[in-house]
Amino acid sequence: MMHLSTPRYDQDRMGIIFRASPRQSDVMIVAGTLTNKMAPALRQVYDQMPEPRWVISMGSCANGGGYYHYSYSVTRGCDRIVPVDVYVPGCPPTAEALMFGAIRRYRGFGIVAERAQRRAGSYQPEFRSSETFIPAHPMCRQVPERAYTIVQ
Repeated sequence: MMHLSTPRYDQDRMGIIFRASPRQSDVMIVAGTLTNKMAPALRQVYDQMPEPRWVISMGSCANGGGYYHYSYSVTRGCDRIVPVDVYVPGCPPTAEALMFGAIRRYRGFGIVAERAQRRAGSYQPEFRSSETFIPAHPMCRQVPERAYTIVQ
């Protein structure tokens, strides 16, 4: 995540500025394994963010528990606690993938419609459409047509 701050990627030109307070931010990046003990704190930080608010799930640990998926104390994906708008896969994900996920968030790509579905209660993350799917590298395995929103 800190690679975005270096001159090579220059997140400031995209308007991405890290803030210390959730009340000053509109995007939250969830990175790392989310334990059951940290889940209420994540929800509290999410609730403190002003509307409109967006969540980027970064890495396989945040997306689905990662290496510690079957541990009793791990929440299997941060989308069980807060609604996630963009999933960035990888262990660890590249800086380019995270930058692309942030760009996808800023350009919209149907996120507003999904947010309205969430508010209405008809949103189901396990059946999320693959409208923002990026084709994988030829060496990677192919993902099913109906999958999570993936940024690579």
